[in-house]
Amino acid sequence: MNDLLTNVNKIHTTDLGIIRIKKNLDLETNNVVGWCKNRIKNAAKIIRNGKNWYVYKGNSIITINANSYTIITAHKNKKCIVNQYEIAQTEE
Repeated sequence: MNDLLTNVNKIHTTDLGIIRIKKNLDLETNNVVGWCKNRIKNAAKIIRNGKNWYVYKGNSIITINANSYTIITAHKNKKCIVNQYEIAQTEE
């Protein structure tokens, strides 16, 4: 188990972070931190690069500061979205 999963209870974000994450991922929930924690616990891949953790789950990437456990941002994984589009096109 990596350090991020061990310390998942420390994960938090700022008020501006909540607004940014909701906008970037088109989320309807007001519990953005809970949503992110769930994605982290069930992540397909977690990578630490320098001072940040990058969590990959579905079509989203969540960026978390490795020292403070602050969710910095989250955005859609464009590569994943493109692949889903290509799969949908071949099924039609």
